[in-house]
Amino acid sequence: MLHFTLRQLQVFEKVAHHLSHSRAAEELYLSQPAVSMQIKQLEESINLPLFEQMGKKIFLTEAGRELLHYTKNIAQQLVEMESVFREMKGLKHGKLTLSVVNTANYFTPQLLAKFCQCYPDININLQVANRDAVLKQLADNSTDLAIMGQPPEGFDLCAESFLDNPLVVIAAPDHPLARLKHVKLARLAEEPFLSREKGSGTRSAMERVFEQHKIHPHISMEMETNEAIKQAVQAKMGLGILSLHSIKLELETRRLTMLSVEHFPLLRHWFVAHRNNKRLTTAAFAFKNLLLLDAKVILETSLQHDSIIS
Repeated sequence: MLHFTLRQLQVFEKVAHHLSHSRAAEELYLSQPAVSMQIKQLEESINLPLFEQMGKKIFLTEAGRELLHYTKNIAQQLVEMESVFREMKGLKHGKLTLSVVNTANYFTPQLLAKFCQCYPDININLQVANRDAVLKQLADNSTDLAIMGQPPEGFDLCAESFLDNPLVVIAAPDHPLARLKHVKLARLAEEPFLSREKGSGTRSAMERVFEQHKIHPHISMEMETNEAIKQAVQAKMGLGILSLHSIKLELETRRLTMLSVEHFPLLRHWFVAHRNNKRLTTAAFAFKNLLLLDAKVILETSLQHDSIIS
């Protein structure tokens, strides 16, 4: 039977994160020999080396990588346990960790603002990343909830749709195609496209629709943010495909235009997702319910308010 302490796991996680005994010691307010002793005792308990040294650098062994996986899960379980005990004591404060894909960050703040009005004492940690990174955070159990497009098959996730996510083709207002009332999909093969990176939900949806109709788009440039694509399209470097949620301001100010293209908009949906076996805290459960029941109304109200102000 293994014998180790939670403190040893905490020290191990910091060393594994920084791959440095000295940096872990600084963060934990310990001496470096104390950190080294904790790691040594943990290795003796497991009877396997957790780190290997190459030159002046240390790296995780296979056993170290396995232990890191379990350590993260244990840490998350302790956070959930603490939250449950707080709720049992009748405390109103808690914590919500939310991961969202880049495009969802255009509307997530409005939803969080409403949530904070209802639950002002909840501490929120918002993480914005691309689709692959958000999926990794779900797999690592380092987030309570995630907002993303359709989750891939084979992931151990509970995912529910709560909002439409139409994808549209955008161009500079004076682009020749902007004058046409209807653009054939095949015509787009003649234009350069500014695309999100591989692994993003928008890129995957774009590739599927073109592959389905046997069209090979000319992707002239890959970009990691929607803002970069919008700026490049405005500069007349090509066309782009983005979520309608991400370009509302540019459409209103006529810095971009939406083309009327065959088979577009691509109607996708936004999903709220979490691990299947995850026990949601009260805060996470409340935010999930807000998304499922009220997201559309909240965003429509926010849009009407912005229109009145402008």
